[in-house]
Amino acid sequence: MSAANADIGKLTRPPRFASVDALRGITVAAMLLVNNPGDWDHVYAPLLHSQWNGCTPTDLVFPFFLFIVGVSIALGITPRVEAGADRSALAGAVCWRAAKIILIGLTLHALAYWWLDREWFRPWGVLQRIGICFAVAGLLTIHVPRRWQWLLTAVLLIGYWALLAGNGGYLPWTNLASRLDTTLLGPLLYQYDPATGLGHDPEGLLSTLPAIASVLLGMRAGDWLRAGRTRALWLFAGALLLAGVAATPVMPFNKNLWTSSYALWTAGWACVALAAAHVLIDVRGWPALGRRFGVNAIAAYAGSSLMVIALAALGWWQPIYQNLFVQPMAAADPRLPSLCMALVFVAVWWLLVWWMDARRWYLKV
Repeated sequence: MSAANADIGKLTRPPRFASVDALRGITVAAMLLVNNPGDWDHVYAPLLHSQWNGCTPTDLVFPFFLFIVGVSIALGITPRVEAGADRSALAGAVCWRAAKIILIGLTLHALAYWWLDREWFRPWGVLQRIGICFAVAGLLTIHVPRRWQWLLTAVLLIGYWALLAGNGGYLPWTNLASRLDTTLLGPLLYQYDPATGLGHDPEGLLSTLPAIASVLLGMRAGDWLRAGRTRALWLFAGALLLAGVAATPVMPFNKNLWTSSYALWTAGWACVALAAAHVLIDVRGWPALGRRFGVNAIAAYAGSSLMVIALAALGWWQPIYQNLFVQPMAAADPRLPSLCMALVFVAVWWLLVWWMDARRWYLKV
């Protein structure tokens, strides 16, 4: 065991909230659902991201996860800081965990490059953003007082709005975030047009700043959850939703750019979900549906991504989809078999994480 982990292990482990595990698990299951339709040409509208401005149910999924990362930091790291843990050792453990999350993301992209598309490798990605946000928020928790974290959250959101508004606005391709990413990585972005030299990445560098704010907002909610201040959670949720709507006249909801209004709006709904889950599960004793996904979130997300890459590389994805879903539903709306395959994919992974949980196997990074 490393010195950092040994130091952490000497402290009393903070209690787990079943509501947080359940909400994290439901979010991971939603990720698998929206990321793995049978056919991307046939998907029901709520299960697609907004093409540019706007916010669909699918656009809530990733910010929900980042918000829960913040809640988990408040429940897991903050009590250790308050209990007097060695801050240097704790910071080292945070950075090492973040590095492993980023490495998993890069490895998945490298496998996709090797097995599927030898002309393209994408450095940015979902796990990479999670790792960066976790590292920054974790280090702030360890070294920066809470009142300054509030101020930094405001600086990130207002500053990001000012940067975009004063440098090309929110138009596709020509906004500041896309231009910066294109300058840094060009053809390695999620979208790149060789003819114009323009590119865009929804998990790019500049748009990670308001994503960090999403985690910091989750940390504030986690503080109140730990303190048993349920009313404060509801009030915080309402304030975030109102602030998000109030900001839309000057900045639209936009998941691709992670606009500040979008960060506030999605954090508001995540806080609503957290407060509701806490009341129903922790207080009233309802079943913690989704918990098994929640306690093996990285295993489910990374493992499912690896499964999709392998099935596509072997040429099995389309035959499975056509033979088991499209042909038996030939008379149905073509979006239905696509959705059914996504649901079955989630069910397969639910069985896998159920099996892991039954044996107390948990992938920790």
